[in-house]
Amino acid sequence: MAVGGVPTPFILQGIAVVCLIWSCIVYSVQIVGIFQIFRYHSAPHPKPVSPSLKEEDVPHITIIRPVKGVEIGLYECLASTFQLAYPRSKLTVYLCVASASDPAYPVLQKVLADFPGFDAKLLVEEDDPILHGARGHVNNLGPNPKIRNISRAYREAKGDIIWIVDCNVWTAKHAAGRMVDKLFGFQPDGGRTTPYKFVHQLPLVVDLDTSRSEESQALLSPGEPGLSQWPAKALSRGGRLEEMFMSTTHAKFYSAINTVGIAPCIVGKSNMFRKSHLDTFTDPSLNPILSDSDASRGRGIDFFSSYICEDHLIGDLIFRSYLPRFRNHGLVFGEVAIQPMSGMSVSAYIARRVRWLRVRKWTVLVATLVEPGVESFLCCTYFSFALTTLPWFHTKFGIPPTWGAMGAIWLFMVTAWMIVDRIFGWKLHTCQSIEVDEDTPTFARGSIRQGGPKQRPFFDWLGAWLGREMLALPIWIWAVLLGTTVSWRGRQFRVRMDMSVVEIKSPEASLDALPTRNGISTPRSRSKDRVD
Repeated sequence: MAVGGVPTPFILQGIAVVCLIWSCIVYSVQIVGIFQIFRYHSAPHPKPVSPSLKEEDVPHITIIRPVKGVEIGLYECLASTFQLAYPRSKLTVYLCVASASDPAYPVLQKVLADFPGFDAKLLVEEDDPILHGARGHVNNLGPNPKIRNISRAYREAKGDIIWIVDCNVWTAKHAAGRMVDKLFGFQPDGGRTTPYKFVHQLPLVVDLDTSRSEESQALLSPGEPGLSQWPAKALSRGGRLEEMFMSTTHAKFYSAINTVGIAPCIVGKSNMFRKSHLDTFTDPSLNPILSDSDASRGRGIDFFSSYICEDHLIGDLIFRSYLPRFRNHGLVFGEVAIQPMSGMSVSAYIARRVRWLRVRKWTVLVATLVEPGVESFLCCTYFSFALTTLPWFHTKFGIPPTWGAMGAIWLFMVTAWMIVDRIFGWKLHTCQSIEVDEDTPTFARGSIRQGGPKQRPFFDWLGAWLGREMLALPIWIWAVLLGTTVSWRGRQFRVRMDMSVVEIKSPEASLDALPTRNGISTPRSRSKDRVD
């Protein structure tokens, strides 16, 4: 700041210019994301084209749902797969679980029993012949629990279309048709547009006001004693923070980046692609962007078994691999992958965000390093600093170069940001683009429909918004600068700079992992015990 009429140093003006450019870029990106949500999520879309094609022309979909533990709404989420408005003869469903002793196993059996007549199967990792058969071996795949879980389903897929949907995600009845339309370029008038290599849905979290139950155990941090006696509101603070993040900052940037399409931006909630494409892209002899050392990493999904950030890496490889007459990634606007949540503690929310950041640190390093600058408090600091430092704003608009003016501008911008988030989040949670019927669960009906979750009272919402914003920078510092280990599905991993992971064993087990020929770690244990 200039004090007593002393000119602002040139270097300070340079910093202010950078801050102004950055903050304006962030505001512009958010405007794009907000516009897209209001444009595509304000009313139900026309029926998709692909389900009404001649039977021989309808693409066959293999739906793979990895399951780990019992979460709130698990049955409803899995049941949505069998309620899709898509020809039953063109669907194959694989429910994948690591062990028959998993608490979710009875729920999976019930789902299959309640929806007979489908080409559906329950696959148990412990029965995978590649890992545990007479000629198999537990080290035939890397330590990634999700890849180990779904590897068999991928290998036995019917048809070419793979749709991987997390077990805790609910999808609307027309989601399959609309995703296939986007993937193949089907249009309502019978025409075709440029197809995509990869399509996905916008994820949305709905935190439910219920007490902890058997269904919500997997959402809590392990080893937190006495939580079952806590009031529901005390338990759900972490869920509020997660809901806030996914329906404000994440949704705005997710929609905007996927609109521009200059870089891959996906999460592993609901993703669809072609098996033939991924098999080709993971073959070094067919894909020039791979190195010869990748030859021993397997093909298809198995290629990523030694990497914890598999969803991003799959999307990134498909994005970067050249294929003529195909577009890269397509976000299916209007379709939302809804994740119900209940009983998530604040510490569990923090651990979840830390895990996201640490696995992204080496996958998208630049984006991770600048991430604090897209958050409201810091971005508005940049903007207010620029306006009170650059002489042009003082000359043209009379903005005084003082700390008081900077504080006032910052408070105004943060308040405006908060109001926009309130409106934007409300818009998403109305779920107006979803067609509701008797099969739609409460959490997916939207806040303006009868029977749906009510809109948060303002001060309840404001507390969650402030908590989320204030935790953003401390979480980033802890995750990016102060560690490399992550906790995932009850196991500890160390993330390496090449984005592979090493499982951290207990003291009685081996602390390290054995390297393979290409330097990628695999578990030392040679038992047939489950390792995910």
